[in-house]
Amino acid sequence: MKQHIYADNAATTQLDKTAFEAMTPWLIEEYGNASQPYAFARKPKKALAEARCTIAECIGALPEEIFFTSGGTESDNWVIKSSAFSDSEKRGMITSTFEHYAVLRSCAAIEHLGYPVAYMCPTKEGYITSEILWKYITDKTRLVSVMYANNEIGSIQPICELCEIAHTHGALFHTDAVQAVGHIKINVHELGVDFLSASAHKFNGPKGIGFLYIRNGVELLPYEDGGAQESAHRAGTENVAAIVGMATALKTNCDLLEQNQQHILNLERHLVTQLNEAGVVYKRNGGDSKLPGLLSLSFPGKDGETILHRMDLMGISISTGSACDSVNTEISHVLRAIRLDEDYAKGTIRISLGKNSTEADAEKIGCALIRIVS
Repeated sequence: MKQHIYADNAATTQLDKTAFEAMTPWLIEEYGNASQPYAFARKPKKALAEARCTIAECIGALPEEIFFTSGGTESDNWVIKSSAFSDSEKRGMITSTFEHYAVLRSCAAIEHLGYPVAYMCPTKEGYITSEILWKYITDKTRLVSVMYANNEIGSIQPICELCEIAHTHGALFHTDAVQAVGHIKINVHELGVDFLSASAHKFNGPKGIGFLYIRNGVELLPYEDGGAQESAHRAGTENVAAIVGMATALKTNCDLLEQNQQHILNLERHLVTQLNEAGVVYKRNGGDSKLPGLLSLSFPGKDGETILHRMDLMGISISTGSACDSVNTEISHVLRAIRLDEDYAKGTIRISLGKNSTEADAEKIGCALIRIVS
């Protein structure tokens, strides 16, 4: 049987065995509802508290600042819509043109209801700089939302600087950190952000669970109505097993952060060296500051979809542009936002290596690419 090589870790990651094992008791044995007052609910309730503390420690937050959600999409929707609906003045919001669709479509929804949204265009390298934000922000800006690291090209944004500008004008700051959490060091209090979204399946946790960081002192209306779970901020019975799995996976990644980064960067260099030594003509998108292991490669005159399918026939899973818009074969909004030449944009693929990737994987990916594009 052909060996499968997975190189689409920006889309989802393999569940850590330790996270799986940590989840099992809460599915089979300790299945009580943590919101109930009887003794059988005490262990699940304690597990939630411990998971909250673990996640908070991993990102430099306080436990009471962590709210469990179904993932990054819900967290983004919650911040954008609830902050808008609580503003009777309908002050403006600012975001960028190359955000994840969870942000962009939430913005479109509030725009439809009369809340103004301004869209910043990134540089050709894929960055929202301080200079760009200064051109858009006013004292009537309510919220600024800029993703921590782009999911297609990997560019890491200067969040601390952008956050300072927002606060100078009395605006709140949100960052969609779905691609960054568990992969680069993050301390929310040092950054100064008011809101941060994360999703467990991006850092080797289970799917369908995530969290939203809300800075102490910042008010945000509940997104869902119902029970009083999550300090009456997010109704619904807590998914204890998934939450425990998420906390376990995040701590595992954060404890081995530098080791994982170095391993992934070594694989990345090996793959790039292969392409260069073979004389392959390509452009790498995303500038100098980007996530380890995420390679957005554009091959002029080639077709990204064709490359993807040929790689798939060789047993290698990669992506073209954003996996969250996989039915759309047009040039992605991210590549359009950085104004990539159409001849290159059509031939763009995304390879995202992870901590479970091996040197043999990188070697085979490089050989396959060389064979296809040459």
